[in-house]
Amino acid sequence: MAISVSRRLLRSMESLSTFGQCNSLCTMSQSFYNSHEIYGRVNGSSSVFAGCSTLLKAGSFLASRGFCSSILTPESSNAAFPSHLLSAKPVVLEERKIGLLQDLMIPVTNFQNEDKGFMVLAGDVFDVPIRKDIIHRVVRWQLAKRQQGTHSTKTISEVSGTGRKPWNQKGTGRARHGTLRGPQFRGGAAMHGPKPRSHAFKLNKKVRRLGLKIALSARAAEGKLLIFDNLDVTTHKTKNIVKYVNGMENTKKLLLVDGGPIDEKLKLATQNLHYVNVLPSIGLNVYDILLHDTLVMSRDAVERIVTRMHTPISR
Repeated sequence: MAISVSRRLLRSMESLSTFGQCNSLCTMSQSFYNSHEIYGRVNGSSSVFAGCSTLLKAGSFLASRGFCSSILTPESSNAAFPSHLLSAKPVVLEERKIGLLQDLMIPVTNFQNEDKGFMVLAGDVFDVPIRKDIIHRVVRWQLAKRQQGTHSTKTISEVSGTGRKPWNQKGTGRARHGTLRGPQFRGGAAMHGPKPRSHAFKLNKKVRRLGLKIALSARAAEGKLLIFDNLDVTTHKTKNIVKYVNGMENTKKLLLVDGGPIDEKLKLATQNLHYVNVLPSIGLNVYDILLHDTLVMSRDAVERIVTRMHTPISR
């Protein structure tokens, strides 16, 4: 009887080796439990328990390889798994819907691409509905507010020149003129020209805050938002930043956002790169986010931005 039990265990081991990496840990443990329950009642010989221990070791070894992380197809199985049991339908993952105000979990890394865990991003800041009209209003407000408005032209009283009447009123056959400083003469005044003024206009704080949320949500939805543990660099050499940017895919301009004052080494490392800019969290704005295709923020910067977005607006 012990010989028949051993043969059954060997056949089960052969079936396990045939299935390869497709068996999960739960299937292995269930099969071991059933075999132990059935065969243990028949005979308590050492061969039975030796076979069971061998099966348990095989199950733990196969489970340690992580089968469930890979997807087998008839083309990739290499005859290790029966092709008629595999589905030929492509696996399509449902895309995440944007603008549902759901918290996002994003991995945290650094300039050395080291794993620093995960960070949860607030959904009411990094997952708001995308509205292009709000972005347009905020960008126009920013550009108008930063316009210097120092353009100026001279009026007829400011143009240098004589005040004498150029010729007599009558008798010359020419048009009547009282001064050569008029706009119709060369070097004369400019009529209704620009004067120094402010081009800024009012935009509600709620709209400005919403614009920043939308810009952050757009970068997060595109996968162009990276979270760093910190923005500390070991040296001020520019080549290290260049090497990191060159290793990134589809990145032409990079914006680094830190929580507090910018580190001096990071300033020196990026000041000669026109495609890498550094900002503190207090200076983060919609126009700069849209101007750079990739946004890198530190943990401290994210926490400060979320705190600022959750702070009630003062009237």
